[in-house]
Amino acid sequence: MAIDYRKFFVITETDRKLPLILETVGYESQQLYYKREDGYPCFHWLQTIEGAGEIILDNQSIKLGENQGMLLAAGIPHEYKVLSSKWSTWYLTFDGALAASIVYALEFPLSTQISWGTETPLANIHEYFYEKYRYSYDFTGMNGSLEVYQFLTLLKKHGNVNKSASFSQSHERLLPLLFQLEQNFGSADVGLTWMSNELGVSPQHVNTLFRKAFGLSPYQYLLQLRLQKSKELLITGHNLTIKQIAETTGFLDASHFISTFRKSVGLTPEVFRNQYHKNQIEKG
Repeated sequence: MAIDYRKFFVITETDRKLPLILETVGYESQQLYYKREDGYPCFHWLQTIEGAGEIILDNQSIKLGENQGMLLAAGIPHEYKVLSSKWSTWYLTFDGALAASIVYALEFPLSTQISWGTETPLANIHEYFYEKYRYSYDFTGMNGSLEVYQFLTLLKKHGNVNKSASFSQSHERLLPLLFQLEQNFGSADVGLTWMSNELGVSPQHVNTLFRKAFGLSPYQYLLQLRLQKSKELLITGHNLTIKQIAETTGFLDASHFISTFRKSVGLTPEVFRNQYHKNQIEKG
């Protein structure tokens, strides 16, 4: 069991150029009332390990029970209120040259309750960091940057808002369909109705699952899969014509394939194939 710990890190001018900077990490077995009228100077994550508490913002109060947390942007005034006999918390604060861009790209909701399952790594992340803290693990510089990114990816993968499915849950639900798409991506029958029938859910739900898992519509995912397969055939299918590859990967015709490929890759299929083989010859 982790004991209370708080680790601050020296941040050098070189560190400030990194995309992410780990500023502090800590665990409080008994969180107390706290008020920050000017907020925290960088991104601030707080989660409940045991018990329950409340984060009070200007216009709302948000409860954080076990396996729930919240990410606050810099400078957001807030205070903590204890709601149970014991409120244990774990926190992590970070900054960096690309911190805001990464948080935005990963689509994290700020000042919003985020939840996760008890079997996910997030449930025991305070223990993970405690082990590294005990043995004086080097959190500074690039190592700290990687730790922050790993944490954010865990949060993206396992976290959910308003009891919606997390990325991993949506992905797991789609696995039978993804397997079928690997086998049937070139079929003209493959579309939203086909996917809906394969998965046994409504077309609307298929769309929701894809957007949650990949940030793409089912059609966009299928198109990317077909383009990926076409690249493989352009490289390995030496005797296949562009027309044959277009037919094999499910495009309407060679013209549609060339146009779509050029728009996505920036090259025509033929140029893509020639450049790859030219590079292989030069390497050989």
